[in-house]
Amino acid sequence: MFMTLMGTVVIAGIVGYASERTGWTHNGILQSMIICIGGAFLFYFIRIMFGIGFASPGMNAIVSSIGALVIVPFHWRN
Repeated sequence: MFMTLMGTVVIAGIVGYASERTGWTHNGILQSMIICIGGAFLFYFIRIMFGIGFASPGMNAIVSSIGALVIVPFHWRN
């Protein structure tokens, strides 16, 4: 379980970095990585508590990171 959590953090960080480098987001590299890691943590704990998610933990991390990048910046934008 601990290795799954660490893998989730690493994958979320990579997704945040890649999304910023490709120009998909314009939050800043550190901010995008923090958003992705936060979303991945949230989805990881929801998966543990309720069993909701995809079959592989890596796919959970990717989908939750992208979802957090879509939701968080648009939620706070005026």
